[in-house]
Amino acid sequence: ACQRLKFGVRRFASAPTGPLAGVRVLDLARILAGPSATMLMGDMGAEIIKVERPKIGDDTRRYAPPYIQKKKGEDSDIAAYFTSCNRNKQSIALNFTKPAGQDIIKQLLKESDVLIENFKTGTLDKYGLGYEQLKEEFPQLIYCSITGFGHTGPYKERPAYDMLIQAMGGSMSITGVPDGEPMKMGLSMFDLTAGLHGVIGILAALHDRANTGLGQHVDISMLDVSVALLQNQGMNYLAKKERQARVGNNHPNVVPYQVMPSKNGHFILTASNDEQFERFCKVANRMDLMQDLRFNTMKARVVNRAVVTPALNEITKTMTTGWWLEKLEEKGVGCAPILHPDEVFADPHVLSRGMLIEMDVPGCEEPASFIGSPMKFSRTKVNYRLPPPRLGAHTEQVLVDNGYAAEDLETLRESGIIDYEPRAPGSEAPKSPIVTAREVRASRKQKEAARLRGRTWDRVSSVSEPALEGYALPGTEYHEPVSDLRGRRLGDTWSKKQDDLSSVDLPYRSTF
Repeated sequence: ACQRLKFGVRRFASAPTGPLAGVRVLDLARILAGPSATMLMGDMGAEIIKVERPKIGDDTRRYAPPYIQKKKGEDSDIAAYFTSCNRNKQSIALNFTKPAGQDIIKQLLKESDVLIENFKTGTLDKYGLGYEQLKEEFPQLIYCSITGFGHTGPYKERPAYDMLIQAMGGSMSITGVPDGEPMKMGLSMFDLTAGLHGVIGILAALHDRANTGLGQHVDISMLDVSVALLQNQGMNYLAKKERQARVGNNHPNVVPYQVMPSKNGHFILTASNDEQFERFCKVANRMDLMQDLRFNTMKARVVNRAVVTPALNEITKTMTTGWWLEKLEEKGVGCAPILHPDEVFADPHVLSRGMLIEMDVPGCEEPASFIGSPMKFSRTKVNYRLPPPRLGAHTEQVLVDNGYAAEDLETLRESGIIDYEPRAPGSEAPKSPIVTAREVRASRKQKEAARLRGRTWDRVSSVSEPALEGYALPGTEYHEPVSDLRGRRLGDTWSKKQDDLSSVDLPYRSTF
């Protein structure tokens, strides 16, 4: 079990130290794709002003349970989902559907470098806040849109969720056991990778602006990202224009590169070349396989997968997971245990990289645990300055800093354009609380125990089960799906798409 570690590096909130210090981002995004992008930029030093709906806020404030703990055994009212992608941000509660709210957005844009949003295409145009409507007034603005289908194309006005993109982008069709149903990934993969591509696009646009003085629109489509990330799997299709069967936890081009059964569970084996496979055979005391033409080359093992995989499974079942990990690691063969999150966050290497942190959170009596930033810089290190904010916690301060007088704020608050907790007459503005962040570290003894000396893996727990029975689902007869969903401006039903494409004179023809 994961035990609480008492070693760490405590840092007080301070000015940003990361490489994006001095960059201001007006964040109109919500849920996951956009907020994950702005949190990454915030960790790297950017000032993030998160705009939320008064009284309601980001949808993920209600994506709960679970909640972070107020104290041991007692929930707070802060959704864990929201906290996953909203630290290092200031929250202002602002209704920009009204002209007065739009004026505030434009006032904030005067001092902003970037605007990021992930509304459905065309939504912000209704409020005069689309890129085409802002670019003349703010020619240096970098405007990043992260949407399901992008700002062009027949599907541009459709809403999207990660699972829809996994389905439409091809990844579900190649994920899952061969005879089972298509399977989604366990992560919101294309929300998160669309956010990453958004950050990449923003940084590229900032570099271009440094040379030209001009901003631009960065248009990120989750579907585009999902297609791009097909990468080698997509090229496996494009090479011969033939569908490839799902291979479950195996690799389409390398054998063995998969989940292997052991005497007491499962582990990962990645013998990604002939030299590593020969070393595996030595560990297994099965050098005879190197004389078998079905086993002795990479190509042969892929072509004869139906024979090779069951044979190797029988070999690895004879010894425990810990035995295999110790022996294979000694010989330089790729291998790993299959860990649950509680084991991941207790891993001394993960801790040594600062991937588990604790922060003070208003309303919580004890520091809350968060995932650290993966961005490591030698000089301009990331820092954790602000915990995930309460809704509208910074409305007053942000607007005062941007030139609004107290009487203006009160008028805007009474009219419902902004929302914040008003101060008693004559009282001073509250000072920002001192927030501490702590990187949870392993002890020296734990680090030493984790060094790769061939005796550590037996101490690693795995969530994998010892039996493979029932792993392969029974085959089912395929039935062509029928749907009345229509492509925007196409009028084509999904069920007719393949028939329509078959009549087009393409330079190649898919094999279905």
